[in-house]
Parts: sequence; structure tokens; C-alpha cells
Amino acid sequence: MLWIITKYVLTAGIVVLISEVAKRSDKTGALIAALPTVTILALIWMYIEGQGQEKLANHAYYTFWYVLPTLPMFLIFPWLLNRYSFWLSLGICAVISVGCFFIVALMVREFGIKLT
Repeated sequence: MLWIITKYVLTAGIVVLISEVAKRSDKTGALIAALPTVTILALIWMYIEGQGQEKLANHAYYTFWYVLPTLPMFLIFPWLLNRYSFWLSLGICAVISVGCFFIVALMVREFGIKLT
């Protein structure tokens, strides 16, 4: 149980750190947020917990393919935010990301990559 609490505290601490840095500097906060900190932490936790190399490699591999459909959100969100409320903009971006995910999944299926 202590291990799970430690994982939660460290992982949450990084998210809080990013949001605090972003309050002071948009660029630095974005740079830190753009780093694959969540994936790195997940890989570290999985490694420490004894997951095999294949499991770690698969996690990194599929993370790459799942990140691609989220990228348009980062371009569309600022544009939407200038026109709509925060929550509506975020909701629209979530729907767009899901749509992009299915498009990417269909496209990469042609290359033998199964995401769904």
C-alpha cells in the first residue's frame, strides 16, 4: 500500500509542479508538460514492478501511436478558447481527439498496426 501511495504522490507532484511552473512562464511550463513525463514515470513504475522488456517496449510503442491523434488538439484549443468558454473548448477538443484517434487507427491498420 505504501508503494501505491508513493507512486500517487510522486506522479501528482509532477503534475502540480508543471502547473506551478506554467503560472510563472508559459513557455517553460509548456516545455515541461510536453516532455513525456507521464510515460517515463509509467515506464519506471512498470520496470520497478518487474514488468518484462516486451511489456515496456509495447507501452512505449503504443504511446507513440496514441500521442499522434492528440496533437491537433494543441493547435485547435487556443483558437477555440478565443471564441468559446474553457469547458466547451476543452470538450470540443476531446471529441476532436477521439475522432482523430479513430482516423489514425484506420490509417495505420493498413501497415499492420492494430490500435483498436
